[in-house]
Amino acid sequence: MRKKIVAGNWKMNKNAEETEDLINELIEKLPDDIEAEIIIAPTFVNLASAVDHVEFTNITIAAQNMHNAENGAFTGEISADMLQSIGVETVILGHSERRAYFHETDSQLAFKVDTAIKHNMKVIFCFGEELKDRQDKQHFNVVENQLRDGLFHINNEAWENIILAYEPVWAIGTGETATPDQAQEMHEFIRETVRTRFGTIADDVSILYGGSVKPDNAKEIFGKPDVDGGLIGGAALKADDFVAIVNGLK
Repeated sequence: MRKKIVAGNWKMNKNAEETEDLINELIEKLPDDIEAEIIIAPTFVNLASAVDHVEFTNITIAAQNMHNAENGAFTGEISADMLQSIGVETVILGHSERRAYFHETDSQLAFKVDTAIKHNMKVIFCFGEELKDRQDKQHFNVVENQLRDGLFHINNEAWENIILAYEPVWAIGTGETATPDQAQEMHEFIRETVRTRFGTIADDVSILYGGSVKPDNAKEIFGKPDVDGGLIGGAALKADDFVAIVNGLK
């Protein structure tokens, strides 16, 4: 049975003190009775302290990125071993901002996925179409290609460590709005695409929605049969908003 998950990507926000304050607020306000995995991804410099702060809670700490190399002359990059040495076992790969601003390709992401799997890390693998893709009715093709080129080389056992996160880039900060039905349509397509290659594994893979989930639309979106939770951006930076989104899973 696949997990319900709400993950908060903090992006390049929150200094050390602010990170500690927000984590403490989340610990205080998150419901004890929620049957879901809660993941937060602070910035690199605050990961170690974040791991310490959530030690006796049901919150998991994730990194926002990771290099595919084990070590070497890659100034400014972070390896899987470095993350695991401070207790981080989950990493976000392929976020739309990494693809857009840092030109990460599916082939590069495939190497990162391989490294994460080698280290038995959990991967939140992000993908999704841009506005032009949607307007040109190429959105299904784009998503299928991103899945195939970034993930379909892994073996069946590796899927136990994969969480999918669909990001409709066209509906984030563009003025366009994705409806819950559009989210379900794509999530169903994603699950069936995985099924064509990996069979019943598709039934156990959690697929998160990353298209501007907010407290007022979370319950309706999460109520769709193929939406297993959300990858939350801006709303994850406010404890009350994030908690309200988590409560949308009830």
